[in-house]
Amino acid sequence: TAYLSVLGGTGLTAYVALTRVARLRAGEDVFVSGAAGGVGTAAGRFARLLGAGRLIGSAGTPEKVTYLTEHVGYDAAFDYHAGPAAELLAAAAPTGVDVFVDNVGGEQLGAAIGALRLRGRVARVGTISQYNTPDAPPVVLDHTAVVERRLRIEGFLVSDHRDAQEELYDFAVPHLRSGALTADETVIDGFDRIVDAFLLMLRGGNTGKILVRKGD
Repeated sequence: TAYLSVLGGTGLTAYVALTRVARLRAGEDVFVSGAAGGVGTAAGRFARLLGAGRLIGSAGTPEKVTYLTEHVGYDAAFDYHAGPAAELLAAAAPTGVDVFVDNVGGEQLGAAIGALRLRGRVARVGTISQYNTPDAPPVVLDHTAVVERRLRIEGFLVSDHRDAQEELYDFAVPHLRSGALTADETVIDGFDRIVDAFLLMLRGGNTGKILVRKGD
């Protein structure tokens, strides 16, 4: 199943976000929004293996927050429903971050812009905050900070980086074999539950990559 999660499009998205878009360097601190999903868990595990400093993640439930810190390797995490994102991020990363892997957009993107240090980078992966609320209010961010701190914000589609697939295998497979890397997955049994699984994912009911397994 790793070929459908950390070795598949999900893992490739996280890998490209960190290595090609954000160009993560060893020792840099990373914030990942939507950190308990497929891309978010892969990004956290990859960032740790790439030598990142502190890892901070956001998730939608206290249970997911606990999962991030106890199983995925995040140093700190917060439930974004617990208050203003800027305050929650400031408490989790009081000295700021260098890289933001953004799966959510919205208020968390604005908060991250305020927390990024000089020459910080944002890898824009997705906009979960607008999937079910297309009329969500526009992102409010500090445009002055983008200029004065020389921040870089770049969105990408993983389909433009298929040439990185073998590079991902070379990086991740040895760690999978050694046990240093784990694939985070939520498995639903029965192809007749594909729609249920899809809706569960949209509602944030999964941890890691959601997979549907053929039943007996």
